[in-house]
Amino acid sequence: MMKRVDKKTAIVTGAANGIGKETSLLLARHGAKVAVTDVDDDDGKKVVDEIEKSGGTAKFWHLDTSDEDNVQKVFSEVADAFGSIDVLVNNAGIAGVDKPTHEISKKEWETLMNINVTGVFLCTKHAIPHMQKSSGGSIINLSSIYGLVGAADLPPYHASKGAVRLMAKNDALIYAKDNIRVNSVHPGFIWTPLVEELARNAPEGPDAFKAALDSQHPIGHTGAPDDIAYGILYLASDESKFVTGAELVIDGGYTAR
Repeated sequence: MMKRVDKKTAIVTGAANGIGKETSLLLARHGAKVAVTDVDDDDGKKVVDEIEKSGGTAKFWHLDTSDEDNVQKVFSEVADAFGSIDVLVNNAGIAGVDKPTHEISKKEWETLMNINVTGVFLCTKHAIPHMQKSSGGSIINLSSIYGLVGAADLPPYHASKGAVRLMAKNDALIYAKDNIRVNSVHPGFIWTPLVEELARNAPEGPDAFKAALDSQHPIGHTGAPDDIAYGILYLASDESKFVTGAELVIDGGYTAR
């Protein structure tokens, strides 16, 4: 098998499950040294075990993306351990509260923004100097279909995903001269633990929730985490060397309507 990101060092945030986990496994399978980072230590370490069992290289770091000292420390440890930082996948995020805008407290708003937006900013900020040192890199911000369209729910989440979409475009322009590419990925509904939890708590029950979700995607079903991981692999690899400031929409046709 051709290894598409051979010898690159990749940091994946929110890597303990869902899209982050699949992305870590896939990047490792294609030759990357993967820094698996998350606040969930147990599941994060399981991802590392899985990668090592199949002959890949990975190491776990506890990372709270909203804590700048933690981010700076972890990123310099990753660079020391693996020799460089070539790829950053800004995947860590939360869904936040589902209330109309006028009922959301400032604290609820800030809790989500600290992770979904400030976290992306801090990780980008502390990855850039390492990428400049190794004369290039690829930063991939996980946005959402809800960084492109609205849905009359989860106001802080929608705002955060719009923000990271524009952060990618702006950073793409700032760092193009350094050969650092920055793009955003926009998943439709992907069957991850986050969405499973929404299904479990849905008033209509999990099965009805999933059926309704499937029907919103012209392709007929929700996506799987590896549908997104393959898009991230492309953006992490040199195959996408002419792609920066772009939006990769992987949504089963959701936003085409």
